[in-house]
Amino acid sequence: MSATSEGPVPAAGPTPSAQRPGVTERDEPWSPGAPAGPSPGEPHDYRAAFRAAALPMAVVDHEGLIVTANEALGALTGTRAAALTARSAADLVDLPADARTWHAYREVLRGRRSRFRCTRRLKHPDGRALWAEITAVPMPGGQAADGGAPGQVLLSVADVSDRRELHQRLRHLQLHDPVTRLPNRTLFFERLSSALRAPADRDEAARVGLCYLDLDGFKAVNDTLGHRTGDRLLAAVATRLTDCAGRQDVRAAPLVARLGGDEFAILVEESTGTEQLTELARSVLGALQQPFDLAGQRLAVSASIGVVERPVAGTSATGLMQAADTTLYWAKADGKARWTLFDPERNAHRMTRQALSSTLRPAVERGEFTIEYQPLVGMADGVVRGVEALVRWNHPQFGMLAPNRFVAIAEEDGSIVQLGRWVLRSACRQARRWQLDHPAEPPLFISVNVAVRQVWDSDLVTDVAQILAETGLDPALLQLELTESAVMGSAGRPLRALQALSDMGVRIAIDDFGTGYSNLAYLSRLPVSALKLDGAFVRGFRHEDGTCPSPADETIVEAMVGLAHRLGLTVTAECVETAGQAERLRRIGCDTGQGWLYSRAVAPERIAELIGTRAPGA
Repeated sequence: MSATSEGPVPAAGPTPSAQRPGVTERDEPWSPGAPAGPSPGEPHDYRAAFRAAALPMAVVDHEGLIVTANEALGALTGTRAAALTARSAADLVDLPADARTWHAYREVLRGRRSRFRCTRRLKHPDGRALWAEITAVPMPGGQAADGGAPGQVLLSVADVSDRRELHQRLRHLQLHDPVTRLPNRTLFFERLSSALRAPADRDEAARVGLCYLDLDGFKAVNDTLGHRTGDRLLAAVATRLTDCAGRQDVRAAPLVARLGGDEFAILVEESTGTEQLTELARSVLGALQQPFDLAGQRLAVSASIGVVERPVAGTSATGLMQAADTTLYWAKADGKARWTLFDPERNAHRMTRQALSSTLRPAVERGEFTIEYQPLVGMADGVVRGVEALVRWNHPQFGMLAPNRFVAIAEEDGSIVQLGRWVLRSACRQARRWQLDHPAEPPLFISVNVAVRQVWDSDLVTDVAQILAETGLDPALLQLELTESAVMGSAGRPLRALQALSDMGVRIAIDDFGTGYSNLAYLSRLPVSALKLDGAFVRGFRHEDGTCPSPADETIVEAMVGLAHRLGLTVTAECVETAGQAERLRRIGCDTGQGWLYSRAVAPERIAELIGTRAPGA
């Protein structure tokens, strides 16, 4: 018989012979081949039961040789029971093939272990395969390993094929998705973990790849056509994914699994490199873009795919799946119906962004933010008229961060309300301090950026009123800047808030004007008092070689300045970097300028030195 092993089952501990039915401590070890009859008072003839039992059994001596076997064992091996005498029992079921199993069995023969059990795949004489559970236990009255000679062992072979087949069927159901028949999440992670547990003799250059995808807009299919149609679509998608994977020219076919919902994964356990994975992703996209015919209903779908490929060494299942999930998100964010390859640099940026997001709120409380101020200079005389407050984050890990590194994050998670309130209070307090320290000079106005979420998620009007009252700053010296896209379409609460602030005397400025919707009609409906021209127009005053201005940009700026003045608005030009730009802006009629020609954003002490003087470069 040929056999494969599943290994021994640990012993349950010795069973005292005195506790076995019909056996006392004075009984001698019994052999079915012994001539003696049953002892007086025994209720059964065990020798007859041994011979007639349907369970294949044999009595084995301490050398492992069969003393006697019953007819059931002879039938199992295709040999007469009598012919099995003196043969090695272990060889009948191939126990020596596995070192661990062989050692455990020998321990039972030597009386050092009370039980041995293992599962073997055997071949029946009629040609069919069967699974057998092999058990070896010492016979009653045998000597233990305490100096006495070991006794005989009873070996039994139980056919557990039906039980094992049921177990396999149940395991298959447990590890496969009922809708698509694909391996499910549990089996997928078993295979992935196995692929990443590289054996010692495996090539150190071994690589693994993963295509992680979901269907774009699958929820709409379920919502409009029903879950039955959705299930049919998932099954059809599974078939196409399996076909794509099967066409891969690899030694081991990739594993296609449904991870849940409309999410699928294709695991390439022996990847040949990034090119193989990207080619697989292209193939999948092409296959899924072909319409599906589901019971006469024609559907078209697309998918977004995250592609990750890396060496097995140093890769964990968790790390690989995190990278795949991130890359799938990128594919969705980049427009869907595409595959995206994992990019370590992009991921590092994402991780940095996540780290900033998680620490932003407590950073305000810890006082990690500071404010620098950039002068707004009168174009006619070069005198500093006001300043813009620009917040900086002195991050303990990443150093000094400019607003473009964290303001968008603060707007997303809502912490911009808390941060914006702190900036507004600090800037107004600083402006009032300058005013008190320089009473003989015209006071500077302070310009503070306000995010649209501050208008929606907080009582901005109340906040401004309280801060002005607290600091003693004149409302006319406060200018709030909102971007053009934020102001566009303002209605309801935002419009009422802006109107209330204007009625309070606070100035409202539109930042980056000219790059958003460029709908000039709203200028007459909103309480706006100033426009800040986007720096792109000012930079366009010269060609790329810096030799001469662009007439078109000058004409546009001149038209916007003229319109603003007719509406009673002042105009500030941003990003003024050269004297030539400043001269043209002055000629056009801009009221104030802001840029590196005059000063970068600086500490409050430096602004104090500029009050009442011409700015550098003016």
